[in-house]
Amino acid sequence: MITKAIIPVAGWGTRRLPITKVIEKSMLPVGNRPLVDYSVQELIKAGVKDIYMVISDVEPCQVKAFYSENKALNDYLVDRGKADRLELAKTLPKDVNIHYTKQDPSGKYGTAVPVAMVVEEFNIDEPVFVFMGDDFVWNPDGKSAAESLLEAYDGHSALLGVEVTDEEMTKYSAITIEDGRMTSLVEKPELGTAPSNLANVSKYIMEPELLKKVVKYVHDNDFGPKDQEYMITDPIDEFVKEGGIFRVAPTNGEYLDGGSVEGWIHANNVVAGNK
Repeated sequence: MITKAIIPVAGWGTRRLPITKVIEKSMLPVGNRPLVDYSVQELIKAGVKDIYMVISDVEPCQVKAFYSENKALNDYLVDRGKADRLELAKTLPKDVNIHYTKQDPSGKYGTAVPVAMVVEEFNIDEPVFVFMGDDFVWNPDGKSAAESLLEAYDGHSALLGVEVTDEEMTKYSAITIEDGRMTSLVEKPELGTAPSNLANVSKYIMEPELLKKVVKYVHDNDFGPKDQEYMITDPIDEFVKEGGIFRVAPTNGEYLDGGSVEGWIHANNVVAGNK
C-alpha cells in the first residue's frame, strides 16, 4: 500500500494573472472546491495518510488555511444552528496529515524541484504518488487517477496515460508504450510529430530509485533563471532509457486542467454537469 503523496502547489501562476495575484492557482474554485482538493480527496480515498505539499515562501498561505481547522467558523455554525454543516467545513480526516515545505520563488524552478525538495527534507525512501496541484481527472462513476495507478503498479514506477488531440499534445509529453510499459517520452512535440496520442499528465507513482534520480538531476544541473526549467520528465526519460520500468495506467476519466482560463472554465462546466 502506498501511503505518501507529493503535491507541488508553489509558484505564482503567471498564466492566470491577474487573479493569481490574490488567489493561489491551486486554490481557484472548481465547483465548490479548490482545484488541488480534487487530487487530495482521491489520494486519501486511495489510502494516502501523509501528503507533502510544496508551497511558496510567502504569507498568508491559502492552501494551509484551507486544510486547517477554522475554529471561528465552527463556532459560528454551532451558534447559528447550522451544526449540520460542520462536516462540510472539515477538509481532512483525523488520520491524514499534510506536511508543508517552502520553496523559494527566486530559486530553481520546474516540476522536478519540489519533488527533490520533499524527498531530501523528509528522507523518503519508499514509493510515493506525485500529483501536480492544478489539474485532476474527473471520473465520478469510475476509477480515480490514483486508483488506476495503483492497479497498474507492480513494484515499478507508473504514470497515467490520457488520450488527447494532436493540438492538445503540443502542451504535454507524448508516450509510447509496449506491453503496458513506457518505451519513450517526447516533451511537447511539435504539431503532427507526436509518436502517439497518449499524453503524460503528471500523475505518477515513483519508486525510490527514480526519486533518487530526480534529486540527482536537480543537484547536478545549474540552469540559469531564464535558461531551462528543471522538468521532471528529464530524469524520467533518462530512467527509461537506462532500462527502468515505467508502467502506464489508462483512464476513462476526463483530464481537467485549471492552468488556463479556458481549461478552468471547462472544468467548472464538467463538474457542474453543464458540459
